[in-house]
Amino acid sequence: MIDLKFDYSNALDTINQQDVIDFQKEINQHYSSLKAKTGKGNDFLGWLNLPSEINETLINRIEELAEEIRIKSKIFVVIGIGGSYLGARAVIEALSHSFAHLNKRDGNPIVLYAGQNISEDYTSELLTLLDDNDYSLAVISKSGTTTEPAIAFRLLKNHLESKYGKLDAKDRIIAITDKEKGALKQLADEEGYQTFIVPDDVGGRYSVLTPVGLLPIAVAGFNIRELIAGAIKMKDHVESSTYISDNPVSAYAATRNALYNAGKTIEITVNYEPKLYYFTEWWKQLYGESEGKENKGIFPAGVGFTTDLHSMGQYIQEGLRNVFETVISVEKPSHKLRVPNDKKDLDGLNYIAGKPLHEVNHMAETGTTLAHIDGGVPNLKISIPNISENTLGQLIYFYEMGCAISGYILGVNPFDQPGVEAYKKNMFALLGKPGFEKDTEEIYNRLSL
Repeated sequence: MIDLKFDYSNALDTINQQDVIDFQKEINQHYSSLKAKTGKGNDFLGWLNLPSEINETLINRIEELAEEIRIKSKIFVVIGIGGSYLGARAVIEALSHSFAHLNKRDGNPIVLYAGQNISEDYTSELLTLLDDNDYSLAVISKSGTTTEPAIAFRLLKNHLESKYGKLDAKDRIIAITDKEKGALKQLADEEGYQTFIVPDDVGGRYSVLTPVGLLPIAVAGFNIRELIAGAIKMKDHVESSTYISDNPVSAYAATRNALYNAGKTIEITVNYEPKLYYFTEWWKQLYGESEGKENKGIFPAGVGFTTDLHSMGQYIQEGLRNVFETVISVEKPSHKLRVPNDKKDLDGLNYIAGKPLHEVNHMAETGTTLAHIDGGVPNLKISIPNISENTLGQLIYFYEMGCAISGYILGVNPFDQPGVEAYKKNMFALLGKPGFEKDTEEIYNRLSL
């Protein structure tokens, strides 16, 4: 039985229940297409059965290597961009102590990230930090030529070899890449790096339950078996019935598309736990890159409440009415803390003295939801009992399957990303990459106008 619950009752002022139920026949067809692998992008459906097909030998190898890394490294650097780092970061940040960089009593390495930007300051400061700390790294790329991680890996590889010598450095580098082709695979074979495979039929944004996500999560000290078990739990539940009344994935996909048809073109994922910040970032990539095609798609945005109620709250309450919210609600915190009583009560807070902080947070969540509904913002709610490996595994598979079904409803291929290449072409031309001479000339002509 899954722990995740989905509720769309607070969207029924904008749409009616029949608008949602009307998607049932189409949803059934899309589940069939996924199962039979006959829909758009069917060569990238490896994630579909991945949780229940993960090899025990692979899990053992990941766990053993993670333990070796924990013993010899204080820092573990994950080099990657997009799905090559967001899934791992989402889970690690959700499960970690909020001040993990200062609170290292657990003895696990700090996981840091590189290759997700091209900032000279960021990378220089990272290298300075690594000067004084033992570290290992994983470089994650199917090709090995994606600009941002390729630059970062070149810099960190040189740094590692200067710090430890080439032989020792080799044992601190793990390549997660294609099984047989690409620049990174070739380099890994030549240098003798330990390698893990990114399956050919799993795209980056669906790859968190492959070594791409599992190795960094294991290095950080978290239970990847429970993460996988949670995903299996959701997968089994989704497969048991496609009916909107029984299946939260079907209900989510149908409701968000009904809202889209009603003019709600922006979905704001809301969390009330800062630990879920990067989970929202992972969700934004998953849905933005999957659905934003052919001049259509729901724009994915994210906020952290109550913090962003003091910045974005005004717009959400009274701005353009093209938004809806999906709240990820956590029922129980990991810690207990009550508001103390104060004799002077100058801040006027004694009326909540003795209450758990989570109760205050929950009342803020409920009050905000009601205010936004009154302001014309439909609200969807995803509830999980706590933040744990198991519940995150459920949430990951829920969102992955929901993205596939929702993308098919939109009529797009939710497994490709042709638009991502546009900026790369211009960047290569501006940097003078061989083969882009004509593009370089055209761009500079444009810029000189």
